[in-house]
Amino acid sequence: MADKKENFETSMVRLEEIVRSLENGSADLDAALALYEEGVGLVRKCGKMLDDAEKKIKILQKDENGEFCEKDFITEDE
Repeated sequence: MADKKENFETSMVRLEEIVRSLENGSADLDAALALYEEGVGLVRKCGKMLDDAEKKIKILQKDENGEFCEKDFITEDE
């Protein structure tokens, strides 16, 4: 679990660096395109990590007998 968090955090830091580099406009066209492509890859990677983490979330709910049971977390999108 720690590895995924570190990879997510590292990816987000790198993505922020890419955004700053693209915003300051100092990169030539080829470098800017390479940074953009790297950023798109990182966004996809981070999105997948978040989706995977969401699938692991459980919710405790009371059943009809008043006892707690685990239910899968379901987002509004599902």
